[in-house]
Amino acid sequence: MAFGESPYSYLMTRRIERAMALLRTSDLSVTDICFAVGCSSLGTFSTRFTELVGVPPTIYRSHNAGTPLTMAPCVVKQVTRPVRNREAKPLQSELA
Repeated sequence: MAFGESPYSYLMTRRIERAMALLRTSDLSVTDICFAVGCSSLGTFSTRFTELVGVPPTIYRSHNAGTPLTMAPCVVKQVTRPVRNREAKPLQSELA
């Protein structure tokens, strides 16, 4: 835990980052994305995604699909990095 999180937590964060990119850029279903990033349970994937990003995968996709990212890829990766340790605050307008 040299970086303040367990290996499992680190791995899930990386998987969620990849899922975020796939949700923005592909037409794959959330289930297909779940398995493509290495998760074996859709429920665990969706729960962890919501904890880190603040909204469920389907809502994330509806607000970010096809969004042209005009920033350099290294900046996009930093800006879209999910928050760790359940720090994301849910978007009230999205969940109401």
